[in-house]
Amino acid sequence: MASSSHRIRKYHVFPSFHGPDVRRKFLSHLHYHFASKGITVFKDQEIVRGQTIGPELEQAIRESRISMVVLSKNYASSSWCLDELVEILECKEACGQMVMTIFYDVDPSDVRQQSGDFGRAFDRTCKRQTEEVKQIWSKALTDVAEIAGVHSLSWDDEAKMMQKIVADVSKNLNVTLSRDCDKVVGLRSHLRKVHSLLCLECDEVKMIGIWGPAGIGKTTIARALYNQLSSSFPLRCFMGNLKGSYNKSIMGVDDYDSKLCLQSQLLSKIFNQTDMKVHDLCAIKEWLHDQRVLIILDDVEELEQLDTLAKETSWFGPGSRIIFTMKDKNILKAHGIKEIYHVDLPSKEEALEILCLSAFKQRSPREGFKELSHRIAEFCGYLPLGLCVVGSSLRGASKNEWGHQLYRLETSLDRKIGNVLRVGYETLLQKDQDLFLHIACFFYNENVDHMTTLLSKSNLDVRNGLKTLADKSLVKVSTDGRIVMHCLLQKLGRQIVLEQSIEPGRRQFLVDPQEICDVLANETGTGSVLGISFDMSKTSEFSISRRAFARMRNLQFLRFYINKPGMHKKVSLLDDMEYLPSLKLLDWNSYPRKRLPPKFRPECLIELRMQFSKLEKLWGGVQPLTNLKDIDLGHSKNLIEIPDLSKATSLKTLTLTSCTSLVELPSSIRNLHKLKKLMMMGCAKLQIIPKNINLASLEEVDMSDCSQLRSYPDISMNIKDLDVGNTKLEVHPSIVERLPRLEWLRIGSRNLKRLTHVPESVTHLDLSNSDIVRIPDCVIGLSRLESLFVFKCRKLVSLQGLPSSLKYIDATDCGSLERVCIYLNDPMRGLLFQYPIRELMFQNCLKLDEESRREIIQQWVYEYVCLPGKNIPAAFTNKAKGNSITIPTVTFSSSSRFKACLMLSPIKYSYLDITCRLITEGGVIIMELKWDSMNVSHFLTEHLFVCGGNLVQETRKLDVQATKILFEFSCVDNLKILECGVQILSEETESCDGSQVDYFDTGGSPDNHTYGDEYYEMDDEVAQSEYKYNWSWLKKFWYGEEDERDDDDEEEYINHHYGWKTAMIMKVFVVGMSLLLLYLVIT
Repeated sequence: MASSSHRIRKYHVFPSFHGPDVRRKFLSHLHYHFASKGITVFKDQEIVRGQTIGPELEQAIRESRISMVVLSKNYASSSWCLDELVEILECKEACGQMVMTIFYDVDPSDVRQQSGDFGRAFDRTCKRQTEEVKQIWSKALTDVAEIAGVHSLSWDDEAKMMQKIVADVSKNLNVTLSRDCDKVVGLRSHLRKVHSLLCLECDEVKMIGIWGPAGIGKTTIARALYNQLSSSFPLRCFMGNLKGSYNKSIMGVDDYDSKLCLQSQLLSKIFNQTDMKVHDLCAIKEWLHDQRVLIILDDVEELEQLDTLAKETSWFGPGSRIIFTMKDKNILKAHGIKEIYHVDLPSKEEALEILCLSAFKQRSPREGFKELSHRIAEFCGYLPLGLCVVGSSLRGASKNEWGHQLYRLETSLDRKIGNVLRVGYETLLQKDQDLFLHIACFFYNENVDHMTTLLSKSNLDVRNGLKTLADKSLVKVSTDGRIVMHCLLQKLGRQIVLEQSIEPGRRQFLVDPQEICDVLANETGTGSVLGISFDMSKTSEFSISRRAFARMRNLQFLRFYINKPGMHKKVSLLDDMEYLPSLKLLDWNSYPRKRLPPKFRPECLIELRMQFSKLEKLWGGVQPLTNLKDIDLGHSKNLIEIPDLSKATSLKTLTLTSCTSLVELPSSIRNLHKLKKLMMMGCAKLQIIPKNINLASLEEVDMSDCSQLRSYPDISMNIKDLDVGNTKLEVHPSIVERLPRLEWLRIGSRNLKRLTHVPESVTHLDLSNSDIVRIPDCVIGLSRLESLFVFKCRKLVSLQGLPSSLKYIDATDCGSLERVCIYLNDPMRGLLFQYPIRELMFQNCLKLDEESRREIIQQWVYEYVCLPGKNIPAAFTNKAKGNSITIPTVTFSSSSRFKACLMLSPIKYSYLDITCRLITEGGVIIMELKWDSMNVSHFLTEHLFVCGGNLVQETRKLDVQATKILFEFSCVDNLKILECGVQILSEETESCDGSQVDYFDTGGSPDNHTYGDEYYEMDDEVAQSEYKYNWSWLKKFWYGEEDERDDDDEEEYINHHYGWKTAMIMKVFVVGMSLLLLYLVIT
């Protein structure tokens, strides 16, 4: 929302009049009536009138919503009045200001023609002026006389005339307020949300806060609120710019005089007096405790200001509303204010609109400026203040000038924007200012825990400091725990660091690539430097002097990174270094030497990241590494030796991904009892792993694609996630004993042809890329298994008898798969499988037989299934080409469901991301559903995607008959929906044993066969099972025995298997039997 996209309106009415004619009687009475209606009128008693109107009056005219011209007999005798009139009409032309006229004891025709007594007064005034001035005045009088207004000569009762004037002003104010809201992007939405907090219908006193960062538009919202509400309150006051009212240094807790001045200022504004004398701090309560008031205190910076001006709700009368705006949420909380409206950034679309209104005076970009406008809005971080300032500076500019402005936005901060944003920074304590600069220059977008760890032994209080910065709207913490700082605030922080010294080497942080190159090449760094963050992709090859870091004794954070992937070969280090300081963070992508400098001492090191390096070895001997928590040497293809880590007792993560020269993992890892993750995927030569050790904290091990690995990594009994896919590892019974807590197991490889043992604790099993022909027996017996991945098991022929706990199956690219028979011995449904399966993926399983396809497609137990197919099954009676279908009259309730089948086009690579919108004939969206897979899909032929859900949201309790429902499907990327089909389900439909399904042609047989309903007769064994189940259910009900299912699952199971009607009959029967048994026992 634009905080400066329209002129601030301080007054409702600006009156233009000739004092001797109307001030004492007519105007004073009119002011009284205006005040009774809450209409604010500009009063000019304190302005000394001269020959020309001064800047105060010009400003007052522009800050008024309506100009009221009171034309009396001697109005034209005053050059001051005539100049005022010219200014009013210019404002009407330029800003669309509303002008109202009152012809008081004068005929409008005399004003229009400058005739009669009015004309003679005008002629006398013009004698002292040039002809040009006379013509300007004459035109102004002629124009204003054309504006329809009130004629006092037509009224016998002046009191009624005044009532008419006040009513007209009130009506026109509502029009201008509405018009102003439309001018400010997003303002209506903000006002609606604030109104919900105000609860204007209740009589209690309410205090609310409007909170947000500088430049977000808090004052604009507060002004609009005041203009909307003030007419409803007999007493009201907007007290703006509190931060400038009294200097912070004199606004201490005991500064009695300053507090008296604040109270005096507030009461003077409320009662519209010049300078009310206040003698004690009870004055506000004494004057207002029985008055209904509206008070808005804008830009509050200190708690003492709130305590002085609005300490308690008891200070004000019933129905009063006190509103505060501020950047610091802590002040609101400390004052006990619970109703707080947080002003957030506008959307991308709203931000573009704000920029365009400032730059083009229209709501969309001019032709040829669309891309530039989007980029500039993005660089302004969608902050309204920035959008307005930058947009105004570009008004009328060429495309080249827009391009230059874009470059300036990338490299620097606009002075006006910086001055506003800097206020929040300057109110911080020194340690919080330091933390702000650390984030702006180094830790923006970092994880909170990560930054806290790296700053753990500094003098910064990170946790409390972050809270302070967040409460002052200087940072945010995202839902995933990352520190988010607005890009303009980040630029402010870097600008403040830039101002520390003209010499880059004497600043706290270095972030500019060219400045970093100069400092490192010329050895100009000093002890002032705490951190270097160097994006090497923004420079060519550079040279680092041997002693580049020698004088940077206090350097703690060194990060050399590459923002553009694939550029690590571009950077080279031309000289060896002699020295590196005692760093906490060493993060150097593509380090070009075989070893670290010999004098480097890693005792302070917390994090070591050297991906894509040319390192062969880090250092020699045993180093004191007690602070080290994270090592990442991934993709260091020349690395042949891991140093002795026996002293790295705090290490939590060791990443050696794709270190293809590494053969052995050192025995010193037995001391890493805090190690949680060991990542060694792609270490193609790895063969030797220490045995018979048990690392207490180790939970995740990834040794996939370690193609020479033959022995199981016997290093912990606490592993939960183990990936040994594409290795030569064989699973032996001993592994089962050594991994009692294993949940994720990835073991697939071309070497895996049989599997005899899997720990019973496994919930997710990945056998992808293996040469198994059928699912091993040890897998069938896994009672906790939820996910099974057999991706690219090209020899797999059948999927049968899988655990009933399965929720996800991915058999993509199983080219030999023919039979899917996921039958369960379920006495309530006979042969049909009934699993809690959510997703079934059979992409490119082109050999699936007809029966398997039918069983997969007709079941209603999953969120979605994907399999090859070129025809929508007959069960989907509503079909249409393309991605949408309209279904005629449908009666549905909150329990109604549907099932959909989409035919998707062949595609090389795309995310399987499908959206369905259900829309009534009147355009009402009943429901929006989404199904997505994180895997990239590729279809060799057409595929069917079957999905479904509720027709309406479960929370809606309704029964509706819609004449038409539009099912509209969409998908991402280049995936196309060729055809769609929909089936509306009833309880009977869902509970039936089978449905009519077409044969699915995948390129084999061209014939289409239709299968009718099939009847499955239960044999004696199944019937006996059903009897046992019903009896066990009765036992549970009677004795309160526990079952594996909880009550909700039990009810869902019964409803799902039988339909709700049958389920209800069963429940009534059981209750009846229970009561009968109870009667027999008692009697």
